This record gives sequence, structure tokens and C-alpha cells, in this order.
Amino acid sequence: MAVTASMVKELREKTGAGMMDCKKALVEVDGDMDKAIDYLREKGIAKAEKKADRVAAEGLTAAVAEGNKAVLVEVNSETDFVSKNENFQALVKELAEHILSANPASVEEALEQPFKGGSETVQSHINTAISKIGEKLSLRRFTIAEKTDEDVFGSYLHMGGRIGVLTVIGSSSDEALAKDIAMHVAAINPTYVSRDEVTGDEVDREREVLKQQALNEGKPENIVEKMVEGRLSKFFEQVCLLDQPFVKDGDQKVGKYVKAKNATVKSFVRYEVGEGIEKREDNFAEEVMSQVKK
Repeated sequence: MAVTASMVKELREKTGAGMMDCKKALVEVDGDMDKAIDYLREKGIAKAEKKADRVAAEGLTAAVAEGNKAVLVEVNSETDFVSKNENFQALVKELAEHILSANPASVEEALEQPFKGGSETVQSHINTAISKIGEKLSLRRFTIAEKTDEDVFGSYLHMGGRIGVLTVIGSSSDEALAKDIAMHVAAINPTYVSRDEVTGDEVDREREVLKQQALNEGKPENIVEKMVEGRLSKFFEQVCLLDQPFVKDGDQKVGKYVKAKNATVKSFVRYEVGEGIEKREDNFAEEVMSQVKK
């Protein structure tokens, strides 16, 4: 029996499984919808998709580099306990390696790719892990970085991967320097590399806020401008990596430290697991009662 697009669509709506998984299931059972549903359940795929409404805000980051390319990924789980699971840790590394090799443009593209060139998709591989681990797992985001032969990558994972950083240091082969800068980024969390990256609109907005603050403090208008410029330097110190006191030597700025090594900071990316995800706060008593009533 020929498998049609409408059949795939119907099975996907009934199970929530991925398009390629649905097509494969229908082909395996010669188009029998009920058997296809059972097939997906047996494989743990339909069961995995039923966890889709759960909040996955824990997990791990991982960094992998090969040659002149490197990747930083974040993979989420529902509980912090799972991040200590060896199978989950292996999954995170596998996904990072796949992304580095396959070079997808987005998470959506990555999930539909054949996993490491095999017959299953990346999403199917994740679903298999879900069925074994028993929690919702998801590839949340990744960044692929590139460098030249004259540059060096640095990576640092804090708290076992709760925070992950990937840096590109220019005109250097000093891996220790690259890692030190990654460690600083993990600890201090700058937004930009340098002042040049801060937009004019953002600087103007900050300058106006600082000006109003000074006026509200009753400062004379003739000295407000000087005060604003002084406070603006503090703002840059908060958001710009090169302006920040180096975490391993507070007596010098990161920019000066890197320059003394005849190097530059080209870029960095920092992921903190779960940032920006609204975590569900369960009421334990209500949860127990809901189970009792079933």
C-alpha cells in the first residue's frame, strides 16, 4: 500500500511523532494506521512525544572542536538529576559532534537530519534516549564558530556544564589564554566583546538615563555631563568584556591582559542552562491530590 502525505499527516497528529518517523512507521506496517501507532509506541517515540508539554529547563552544555570549527550546544532535560546520568551526558556529546559534522543552519534542520549519516533522524535518536531516561529531552540551541589557522579556540564548562562558554582568540595559539578568557566570560557574563559592538541607540539610552539620575540627585547641570561620561565608563565595564577587570587578576582589564599576550578576542558565546525558560512551579499538595482523584 502506498503511503501518502495525508496518511503521514494523520499519524503525526495522532502521535505527535516527527514526520520521518511517521513515514517510516507507515511503510513498516504497510499503511495500517493502528499498527503504525503501536509501532511508534513500541519504539518509545509516541510515548516520548506525550512528554512535550512538560517543561525542560535543566540539562547540560557541551563544547566540541575539530580543526577550524567548534560548536557549543545546550540540551535540556526536566530535572537536574538527569544531567548526572551517563546516558544523557553521552547524548549531549553525540549531538554536539553531529552538529559540528553536519553543519545545520537551525535546530529544526538539525532535528530532521539523519543522525551521523544513519537511518534514524536526530529527533528519533533523542526520542530513543527519552524512552530510556524517562524525561522530556530537547536540543535547545547551538552556535557553530569558525577560526583561521592563526587563531585558537577556548572552552570552559562550569558546574559540570551548567554554564558553557566558547571563545575565539585571534593571533594566538595559546590555549591556556583562550580557556582563561572563557572562564572569565562564564563568571562575569559580559554582553559584548568591545565598546564597538554596543549600538549607538543603546549608548544614547544609557546616557540619557544617567543624565536624569544625576539631575534627580540635584547635581548642577554644568557638571552633569562630566558625571555622565564617568558613569558611562562603568556601564561599559559591566557589559563589555575588554573593559572588565580580569577575573584572575583584578588589577588589569581583560583588554590589557590579552594585548600583553599579543592576541585579540574575536568572539565568545555563553550559554547558561535554562536561561530565559519559564520554569513550572508545581504545588506538591495539588499534584498529590490530582493523582488521588484519578
